[in-house]
Amino acid sequence: MTSDGSCDAEIKTRLAKANQAFIMLRNVWKAGKLSLQTKLRLFKSNVLTSLLYGAESWKMTGTIAKKLEVFQRKCLRRIVRVFWPNTISNEDLYDMTATRPITEEIKRRRWRWIGHVLRLPPTAIARVALRWTPDGRRGRGRPKETWRRTVETEMKQQGWTWGFLERAAQDRSKWKDLVEALCAHEH
Repeated sequence: MTSDGSCDAEIKTRLAKANQAFIMLRNVWKAGKLSLQTKLRLFKSNVLTSLLYGAESWKMTGTIAKKLEVFQRKCLRRIVRVFWPNTISNEDLYDMTATRPITEEIKRRRWRWIGHVLRLPPTAIARVALRWTPDGRRGRGRPKETWRRTVETEMKQQGWTWGFLERAAQDRSKWKDLVEALCAHEH
């Protein structure tokens, strides 16, 4: 993350590392003897873990989401061996591979992390930083998308407040259900 809150360089690095991991496993993707389930498990454990390391701290803009989903779908199409000019819809691809868009996994990770932070003591640095607002005035122009604005947009869509989340986070099973409902709400 840079001093202005941008995570573009981090995402670019993560995409490069994940692409490298995907390429290193090209013989696995081509192997006819391995089942699709085995290939997908390898994809999730090797490629997606490389890509999503630290993803809970990323802001989520439309451009970033599109880059990540394009990478995921490109990899999945190669795994299921659907090449141009043959095509399938994105929904059919997700159904065939029993996966969901990567942005849903990032959202799930972000909210699980928020629950963890909200269970910390009120004086813990991470919890204080979660709601800290810097002094001074913002510059002119449209406000930049930040991690906090991403979270607050998702909160507003659900009608949640910070107080509600602080109370809900204390019960881990309730929090888990809340996060699953939030992520299932997308599709």
